Amino acid sequence: ARTRGSSAGGCVLCVPGPSPPPPPCPPLPCPPRPRRPFRAPAAGGWVSNGSGLQDEHITHLLVFSFLQNCSKRHFYKELEVLGHELPVQAYLWEDHDELQTDGNRCSHFVARAEADSESQEEIIQHIARQLAQIGDRMDDSIHPRLVNNLAMQFMNVNLSEEDRRQCLTSALEQVMQTYPKDMEKEKTMLMLSMLLAKKVANHTPSLLRDVFRTTVNFINQNLLTYVRNLVRNEMD
Repeated sequence: ARTRGSSAGGCVLCVPGPSPPPPPCPPLPCPPRPRRPFRAPAAGGWVSNGSGLQDEHITHLLVFSFLQNCSKRHFYKELEVLGHELPVQAYLWEDHDELQTDGNRCSHFVARAEADSESQEEIIQHIARQLAQIGDRMDDSIHPRLVNNLAMQFMNVNLSEEDRRQCLTSALEQVMQTYPKDMEKEKTMLMLSMLLAKKVANHTPSLLRDVFRTTVNFINQNLLTYVRNLVRNEMD
């Protein structure tokens, strides 16, 4: 500290020097990363934007409802967990507010959109129930060895999503040789692809999420137009 003399009596006053800087604050912990909602993938992998949002919703609701309505299920817990990960119904209409130029929400439009959405979901679930009933009748026609091989392939962590889809396609081609001749080909492919997913999940319940994703991928790539037409025809 510096000193200086006082003008009265020669008293010496201590003049303190500058205070040392405070210690740095400890770093704040990183906040936990929010969990992203489940998104059923399109052909190239996971998707969460673009024009396929409604198609995505239709496809995974169809596959989920099919699995939900199948008999002889051994993956109840896994299916319940998967159901909580699926996007909510409002996901279909998440950008309807952008249609308003004055910034106000149009209650009439939203009410109509929600009614249309509920009607569409009921139709998808109805189609899924019908396909599940057909699948139950064909369940025993799929050879256990084929199911076992397909499950083993899904357990291989080194396989890409494209590889898994090819495995599902190969198994489907084998099963298609015994499909009912009175059914149209696209309907049979749709039903059998979901039935194979059910058989794999029954074989190894922990594979449900992976086989669900791959089945949705397969349908989006090969049968999306057919599924759209099914839903559209039921709504007309």
